[in-house]
Amino acid sequence: MKKLIALFATTAVASTSAMGAIALSGSASVSYDDNGSAASATTYDADLTITGTAGATTYTTSMDIDGGTDGSASTTVNNNDVSVTSAVLATTIGPVTISADMYDENDAATTVTAGGLIADSGDNRSVTVSLDAPIGDATIGLDDTGDVTVTGTFSGVTVAHTVQDGADTTTGSASIAGMDITLTNDAGASEWSIGTTVAGTAVTLNSDKAVTATFGVTGNTVVVSHTAERASAASTISTKYSTAQKDAYTTIAVSRDLTSGATLSATYDTSNSSLTLKAAVAF
Repeated sequence: MKKLIALFATTAVASTSAMGAIALSGSASVSYDDNGSAASATTYDADLTITGTAGATTYTTSMDIDGGTDGSASTTVNNNDVSVTSAVLATTIGPVTISADMYDENDAATTVTAGGLIADSGDNRSVTVSLDAPIGDATIGLDDTGDVTVTGTFSGVTVAHTVQDGADTTTGSASIAGMDITLTNDAGASEWSIGTTVAGTAVTLNSDKAVTATFGVTGNTVVVSHTAERASAASTISTKYSTAQKDAYTTIAVSRDLTSGATLSATYDTSNSSLTLKAAVAF
């Protein structure tokens, strides 16, 4: 009996200690979309993140808790389901950082193979070991894939160059004459963006000819975004695809933060003439 009491006491102390290093955060929202001329729809979303910390080690897991699909290949809806969306364990030992992504997500919705077939890319779990050591005004990093990254800031300009096998990447950013400029060259393909603030309006222009303007009006935040016409790969048969043009469209979003902590927003999308109303709260 004494051994059982001692075991229980030890377990209780361990649990109390672990709980002291656990943080909970999340968000919940409900949206109503009139879908223009199509049938209206109401959607729900609730997410929870649990973070546990012990010294220099942190474990973070995120879950979708609104009872949608079960997160597997099955499309069966289970209203009592809790679906894990990420699980990461990270620790730092001096200049060495180790991060383990332990969740194998199904990315079939966003991965397109060379033949146009949408399919899961495979096992997405990984372990990354990074070494960061300062060298003068620059920092050099090495991870377990063999990529070497050198980052430095010189005269207000930040430049990072990653040496990869046949696909070197260089990024640069700077603030010049009130404008924030970024440039990325990935294996020869370049993208850029320019952002500035004019009369209280934040304006961003990028290499895709998309323009975004953000400004405040009597306690509300208004965001106007325009996306230019662009090419897209539309899947026709499971192994073939054809190139099509997507029309340009504009979205206008108005949001307001309430003193209760909730956020109300309304978004109008010209691509399908739909109006979406959303209420969300973060905790």
